Amino acid sequence: MSQINVTATARLPTRHGEFAMDTFRYGDDPVPHLALVVGNPGGDETPLVRVHSECATGELFGSLRCDCAAQLDESLQRIQAAGCGILVYLRQEGRGIGIENKLKAYALQDQGLDTVEANIALGLPVDARSFDAAVAYLKHKGVTRCQLLTNNPEKEQALKDGGIEVTRVPLKTPGQAHSHPYLEAKRLRLGHDL
Repeated sequence: MSQINVTATARLPTRHGEFAMDTFRYGDDPVPHLALVVGNPGGDETPLVRVHSECATGELFGSLRCDCAAQLDESLQRIQAAGCGILVYLRQEGRGIGIENKLKAYALQDQGLDTVEANIALGLPVDARSFDAAVAYLKHKGVTRCQLLTNNPEKEQALKDGGIEVTRVPLKTPGQAHSHPYLEAKRLRLGHDL
């Protein structure tokens, strides 16, 4: 029995093109996740896929502390250009620690800690995210192999562990001065391919 329950679907025209947007629930997750779909990814041999975690500070308010908004835009553009693919948008702000703790971590970063050290100082996991909902949704859509837009080896491994064959496609976005410390910590401390 599937742990995925698609609760709503609608057409979503965007500046990147038109998508079908799903809300879906995974198991007992308290909030629905989102997915933007182009074409028939389950019928494509290797659709383009992005698994993306929510970032209100970057995506809604234009924060320059991270590269999340740029990665989201680049992913949507590339999926639309490919004509077939899925962006799974997981509702796990701040690598899973939530917006309040994310802001507390930001305050510690302003005092000289990097993103990893700040989470540890708060007694929180360095990365509390789970990608199980994304794996389950992709399987629900019939995706058994994909080209995964990511620099994060943990996302790639999570999909592989879930039985999806993955070819990693680097997602390079331009950095800038405000995001440099964050990107360096992701590269040096978390193994991201930047």
